[in-house]
Amino acid sequence: MRPIKLSDANQVDRQVGERMRRRRILLGLTQDQVADALGISYQQIQKYETGANRISAGRLAQIAEVLEVLPGWFFGVAEAGDEPGSSSRAVIELVRNFSRIEDDRVRSHLMALMRSLAGGADGAEAEAHAEETPARPVANGGNGGITGQA
Repeated sequence: MRPIKLSDANQVDRQVGERMRRRRILLGLTQDQVADALGISYQQIQKYETGANRISAGRLAQIAEVLEVLPGWFFGVAEAGDEPGSSSRAVIELVRNFSRIEDDRVRSHLMALMRSLAGGADGAEAEAHAEETPARPVANGGNGGITGQA
């Protein structure tokens, strides 16, 4: 095992901070909300997320609990509940908004549309299935205004 150089340690701090930020955004939490849950200032969260301040093992365990992951997740260890492999803010926002859609039929139609647009092998099958199952209007307003038409 080779010794860890200072520059390597700083890179790990930045990686942990970036994954912390991604997970916070995915859960729809603000820096203030995470800070309140940990009993620290939002400025400290900013410093953690940029890698400016190193996170102790104990604090990392607390952060992991608030962000609903295991501590190893911050180091890239694959675990249940891990979000898609992209750090793109658009992907994070897409996942967050999709998870808020309560109507299963609307979600099914959107999945078929995404598969079709992405050129997935089963996109045509999913699209055909979606056409066989007409969507009904959604009674609740928790789906961002989608009325059941895909």
